[in-house]
Amino acid sequence: MKKMEFFTEVMPILLYVVGFVLMIVFIIVGIRLIRILDRIDRIADSVENKISSFDYAVDIMSKAANGIAGITDSVVYGVTSAVSKIFHKGKKEEEEDYE
Repeated sequence: MKKMEFFTEVMPILLYVVGFVLMIVFIIVGIRLIRILDRIDRIADSVENKISSFDYAVDIMSKAANGIAGITDSVVYGVTSAVSKIFHKGKKEEEEDYE
């Protein structure tokens, strides 16, 4: 019976001590996680600032590419219509010969 009385007196004390230690450990881990998240936030802000500095260059490149594409489309359309007119003249002359 003395073992039971010993356990009933000592176990709550042990549980309180273990709970207190766990609470301290969780607080320390929480503080470290907050510090890590702050570092990650600073890194993310730095990366965002660096990326936004490239936006202007990418915008200029995009406008230049669109301009070149427009010029290329115009040239291709002109060449295609010229070639088409040449071939259609030949077909029209052949059709007139058959009539």
